[in-house]
Order: sequence, then C-alpha cells, then structure tokens
Amino acid sequence: MEKSGGGGGDGGGSGRKKPNILITGTPGTGKTTTSSLLADAAQLRHINVGDLVKQKNLHDGWDEDLQCHVVDEDLVCDELEDMMEEGGNIVDYHGCDFFPERWFDCVVVLRTDNPILYDRLSNRGYTGSKLSNNIECEIFQVLLEEAKASYPENIVVALQSDSIEDMSKNVETLVDWVRRWSPAS
Repeated sequence: MEKSGGGGGDGGGSGRKKPNILITGTPGTGKTTTSSLLADAAQLRHINVGDLVKQKNLHDGWDEDLQCHVVDEDLVCDELEDMMEEGGNIVDYHGCDFFPERWFDCVVVLRTDNPILYDRLSNRGYTGSKLSNNIECEIFQVLLEEAKASYPENIVVALQSDSIEDMSKNVETLVDWVRRWSPAS
C-alpha cells in the first residue's frame, strides 16, 4: 500500500484528525476479524454495520431467500454521519456503494480463494442460493469492482485474506498506513 493520507475525496480536509477506513469483501473473507484487530492496533473505532443494523433496527425486514435483514441504506448513513465526520473509524460491511465517497480515506477489499471461502461459509451454515451467490460474488470480483466504481481508485486496495498469516500481514500494513496518514490540507 503506497497510498499516503488525505487521498479520499475531501475526507481528510473536513477537519478529521484520524482517517476513516472501509473494510469490505464477500462474507467470509475476514472483515470483522481484520477490523477488530486493526481497531485495537491503531486505536480506531470498529463499526460492524451488520450488528448496527440489528441493534438499531436500520432495516426494512427480513429476506427469507438470503436469510438476512434488508438494510435501509439511508438509515445506516444517517446513523453513521456524525461518527464519520469525527474520523477514526473502521467500517466493516460487505457492501460499499451506498456510503458517501467523502467518508473514506482508504477502502480495503478483502479477497479469499474460493475453496477456502466455500469452507468458511459452509461452516457458518450457508447453503443453497446464499452460499452460491456469495461464491459467485467472489469469483466475479463484484465487491472489488463495486469499490473501484464508487471511490477514487487511488484509495482502493485489494488484500488477500486466506489465512491468519495474511490477516496479520494485512493488519500490519494498515497500521503502517494509519500511522503515515495525515489530513489533506
């Protein structure tokens, strides 16, 4: 990761003293583990959007086919706005195209090899269309393409997340990036 700080739209220029990072990727790529480890190591706030949606009822009900809540993206953005303006956040979510571009200084897309991802999702109890849709999402790099289409390409980075060693290396890389980050002038 060669990016230095302040590259995220007008993000760093909005008065934040700490960067905001989005960690995205297909379910099972290690977003929550990576986000938690990074939050501890870099002294940032970890926001798990899936948990926030459940805790604050930021949804429009339940999708029976996919066995998940239907997220109300406007409510999520309203809930996060003040925290994001403050800075120092790691947002952990499998989607990225509805968040305002100005919020993030770095967008990390975690990638996992398909056999490993298949095992992780199967172990979580994913079956049928929920399992196949997520595997196809990873095969076709849907979230990486979504991130590149939604944010300046210079702030989007893809990191491999197949093992504990990969996750540790990713956290170390991101901690170094946070330490080098400075607000845009």
